[in-house]
Amino acid sequence: MTTMDSPQPPLHVVLYQPDIPQNTGNIGRTCVAVGAKLWLVRPLGYRLDDRYLKRAGMDYWQHLDWEAVDSWAELESRLPAERMWLLTRYATKLAWEVSFQPGDVLVFGSESRGLPDSLRERLAHRCLKLPMRPEVRSLNLASTANTIVYEAIRQFGGLP
Repeated sequence: MTTMDSPQPPLHVVLYQPDIPQNTGNIGRTCVAVGAKLWLVRPLGYRLDDRYLKRAGMDYWQHLDWEAVDSWAELESRLPAERMWLLTRYATKLAWEVSFQPGDVLVFGSESRGLPDSLRERLAHRCLKLPMRPEVRSLNLASTANTIVYEAIRQFGGLP
C-alpha cells in the first residue's frame, strides 16, 4: 500500500472481489493517472504479489494509493455510502444522468459475478450503467472503470 501526500483523492475506485489481476493492474494505472485511490475488497481472485498484477500496472504501481479491506462492511465504515455509485448492467440509470462530485466512490463488481444482489438492491438508487446493445452481456472491467473514471473527472472539471 502506498500513501500519497494529497489529503483527499478526487475519486475512490472500489473493486469488489476482483478475479483478474491484469484488470486490477490496468485500473490501478488509471488511478495513478488521475490521482484516485484504489480499494480492493477481499477475497481477491489472485495474490497481491501476482506478476500479472504488477505487469499490467507496470512501473506505476509504486505510485498508486491503494488499500485492501477484508469486507464490504469495513469499506462502508471507511467511505461515505451517500457518495457511492455502483456500476452494474442491471441499473436503469445511465452514468451520464448523474452529476459526479470530487470524493465520489465508484464501485465495480468482480469480473465473474458482478456485485451481489443484496448490495444492488440496498443501493438501487445509486446504481449506474453504460449503454450497450443487448447482444453484449458486459464490458471488460478495466474498460468500464476507465470510462466511468474519466467521465467523472470530466464532469467536475478535470485534474487539479
